[in-house]
Amino acid sequence: MTALPDDYPILLSDLKRRIQGAQIKAALAVNRELVLLYWHIGKEILARQKEAGWGAKIIERLSNDLRREFPSMKGLSRTNLLYMRSFAENWPDEEFVHRLGGQIPWKHNCVLLDKVKSREERVWYITQTVEHGWSRNVLEYHIGSDLYRRQGYRDTHFAAGLPQGPKADSRS
Repeated sequence: MTALPDDYPILLSDLKRRIQGAQIKAALAVNRELVLLYWHIGKEILARQKEAGWGAKIIERLSNDLRREFPSMKGLSRTNLLYMRSFAENWPDEEFVHRLGGQIPWKHNCVLLDKVKSREERVWYITQTVEHGWSRNVLEYHIGSDLYRRQGYRDTHFAAGLPQGPKADSRS
């Protein structure tokens, strides 16, 4: 066996880091595109419901037809189409999807739709998820433990209820 150059471990480590980085970037790009696709589908469903009075039966049919056309693709269930509709309804601005919603996995967005009612609070949880790399379980835990409010991101009158300290003498 040939002796390895002294810098071989450094090269190997650097290449592994680059490969892992590229894999992560590719996965994030795919996720962004998928979330954007889901947003567009949801927007189309919303428009059809408003303009043509689409009901649950048509969404069920759409789901069946899409799954038949794309049998290897997951995420085309009736339930997921309803999530897409809700996602587009709650985030009507496509720029949001590019800036924030597409930065987290689709199922994270679904959790936020189910468990967090305030837009401001959803944005905060998305930002925290991106910053800290939270898994869906961690996100659900933090929502369940009301981290947003515990961190003080809600207006409170706590400071107003504290007793005032002695006032400084203005003559000093």
